[in-house]
Amino acid sequence: MSKGIKTLLKSFIFAILLVAVIRGFFIAPYMVEGESMEPTLHNHDKILVYKVHSAADYQRGDIIIIKGETENYVKRIIGLPGDTILVKNDHLYINGKLHKEPYLAKNLKAARKKGSKLTNNFGPLTVPRNKYFVMGDNRLYSEDSRNGLGLIPKKELVGKTEAVFYPLSQIREVH
Repeated sequence: MSKGIKTLLKSFIFAILLVAVIRGFFIAPYMVEGESMEPTLHNHDKILVYKVHSAADYQRGDIIIIKGETENYVKRIIGLPGDTILVKNDHLYINGKLHKEPYLAKNLKAARKKGSKLTNNFGPLTVPRNKYFVMGDNRLYSEDSRNGLGLIPKKELVGKTEAVFYPLSQIREVH
């Protein structure tokens, strides 16, 4: 084998290993399945997820990936450990203070047009240590901490969504 081919082969192997390390420890692609995060994320959007390794890196409002038994979920963190959550008349209160959710405007308008609430009243609920309270942005059609997923243990959080990379016409950062 010539020296040039050996160098090329070594470079190729190094690149593959580098991608494997980055994907394994830092960033991974995921596909959104379902409509629970509409209109923020759409069914079949492909997203980049930053794998978070410290609980301090998770903030209220982050869109996260949750590792389920048979499938992964994409949800928004609403309550951090120690927070008290209350929803009353489509208003979210965290630790007794009204918390604005501008990302719900479109869905809230659609729910009111139907004559219903976007988020049924619940709470107060205090989030235990090492757990998170999550909800989808499309609250009428979301399985989340209110109705099936329950409170999410820290060990089930894979990471937080940073960007949509496909479809190409929808490339954007996610907040």
